[in-house]
Order: sequence, then C-alpha cells, then structure tokens
Amino acid sequence: MKKEKYEKHLKQISVELVELQRWLIQSGKRVVVVFEGRDAAGKGGVIKAISEYLDTRHYRIVALSKPSERESTQWYFQRYIEHLPAAGEIVLFDRSWYNRAGVEHVMGFCSDAEYQRFLVQCPVFERSLVDDGIVLLKYWLAVDQQEQEDRFAERAENPLKRWKISPIDVAARTQYQAYGDARDAMIKRTHTDYAPWFVADFNDQHRGRLNLIRHLLDHLPERKTVVKPLKLPRLKGDLGLEELPDKSLWVKKTF
Repeated sequence: MKKEKYEKHLKQISVELVELQRWLIQSGKRVVVVFEGRDAAGKGGVIKAISEYLDTRHYRIVALSKPSERESTQWYFQRYIEHLPAAGEIVLFDRSWYNRAGVEHVMGFCSDAEYQRFLVQCPVFERSLVDDGIVLLKYWLAVDQQEQEDRFAERAENPLKRWKISPIDVAARTQYQAYGDARDAMIKRTHTDYAPWFVADFNDQHRGRLNLIRHLLDHLPERKTVVKPLKLPRLKGDLGLEELPDKSLWVKKTF
C-alpha cells in the first residue's frame, strides 16, 4: 500500500481510536493488547500508529527489558502485573509474558520445566484477568523469512534504526523454524475462548497496521459516547505577547 493511501486511512481510523479512548475514560473499562511476533515483524510500528493521537495520560506502552536479578526470582507473571491498566486505561504490550514461550524457550534462557509450567499457568493467569473485567486482545504479527531478512538489512544500513537490532536478534536469525514451532505450540496451548489469538499478515506493514487496528476496534464492546461540540469563548481585550525580560533564555532561531 502506498504511503499516501495508508496515511489517509490511518487518519480516518485514528478518529475511532480517539473515540475508543473517550469511551474507556467514561466507562472505566480496562483494555490490554498484547503484540507478539518475530523480530522486525512490526510491533513497534503498529503500536506507534495506535497511540499517535491518544491522550498520553490514559494509555501506556510496556516494553520490558530482560528481568533483573531480583525479578528472576519472582513468580514469572509478577513483574507484568504491576503494568496492568487501571480504570479508563489501555495498555499496549510490545512483547509480553509470552517471551517465555518464544525467545526464552528457543534461545535456552529458561529451563524446560519453567517453559512447561508457563504453558500450564498462562491460560489460568489470563482467565483471572478476563474474569476481573479486563478486555484482553492478543495479536501475532506474521512475517515471512525473506521479508524479515529485508527488514534486518534495512535496519543495519539505517543509522536511525540500527539500535533496533540486538545481539539476540542476530543470533535468532538462524532459528526461524524453531520460532515457528514455538509459536505453534504456544498458540495451541494458550488459545482459549476467553483469550483467543488473532494472526495479522504483516508482510505489508501498512495494510497490516490498518487491518489490525480495524480488528481491534471491531472486537471491543459498544463504545459510543456522547460528545458535545466545544465552542471556545472569545477573549476580551488585546492578545498578549509571550515576552521574557531576559532575552538570552530564548532558543536561537536556526530554522
């Protein structure tokens, strides 16, 4: 999809995202959206597209680094619990507790016993979230290996994106099939009627973002809100000028 067409559709659908946030604030609902997928699948891009026009006070993006020494001794789900939403909030997880079923399992960062325990406990954990009233949506962003390689190459050449490639990402490139097997096992064990998985084709990132956002909006409860038109009263008197006594405080006008 061409950039111009994508941006046009994104602007239109962003109006609905703002309406969604207004509904969350008015209703006090809580929403958690989990984004999983291979490296360079496009998780950060779709999260940025979703959050671009939202009120920063009512949404959070959670992208946790590897556990600290203390966190590694906690119950596995414990460090994710503190990031769950309060009333009127939406939390977007850029990778989540499913790290254990993906990178930790494939790269040997957890034991087989820890991996098997996760597969048993995860549906129970998610059942608790849903039973408590949290709306939980889980997305797997699907991307072919050649497309993944093209994106890695582009990131390696672009100094603005090079930070996105970690040593783990480089090591994981040779584990494409292993990640696929881990994904299949993960979905089989954690796809439930109360917390199902949804797979989005992200080989075309523009289409993938729009399709995912459309799906997200369509799978939330009725979110109509009453919005009264806002009319600003006219100011009386002369409009003030922004002045400071010390001119040296102003940023130099370079442009």
